[in-house]
Amino acid sequence: MTPAPSAWLQRFAPEAPGLALDVACGSGRNLRWLAEAGWQVTGVDRDTAATAPLRSIAEIVDADIENGPWPLQDRAFDLVVVCNYLWRPLFDTVKSAVKPSGWLVWETFADGQQTIGRPSRADFLLQRGELLRVCEGWRIVAYEDLFEHGADVKTSPRFVQRVVAIRPTDSPPAAA
Repeated sequence: MTPAPSAWLQRFAPEAPGLALDVACGSGRNLRWLAEAGWQVTGVDRDTAATAPLRSIAEIVDADIENGPWPLQDRAFDLVVVCNYLWRPLFDTVKSAVKPSGWLVWETFADGQQTIGRPSRADFLLQRGELLRVCEGWRIVAYEDLFEHGADVKTSPRFVQRVVAIRPTDSPPAAA
């Protein structure tokens, strides 16, 4: 059974479907939801076994985005989604993948998570206000930096940070 898509994504994804990118899409919980909602989705991940079942519903790009070149150079999307993934050297690259007036939905673990479980390395935990700093100059639609107790037995407690931001129309490409 595929885990449920991000409630943050479901709440804030634009209603009018267009081109979407799911960064580090894994087994596709968000990618599947976007495709079912009418989005034309591209997913990028290095785990070919996890992405194999997704090939019939989306464009899948096999790439190690941490150790290789960005495989989607010169492509831009109406919506870019990043969930439970953090690789700081890609901040500008991910932002450049968002079209002017496009949406960025980012949600991942935050500082404090190391006190209750994994991930526990600082490299994989957002610092207070970090996503706001990353999206400086963009229109912030929503932002949270909090501890979630876990809604039910399937949901573990976690420290999380989330942002929904719209790229300005006059925004130059980020330095990649």
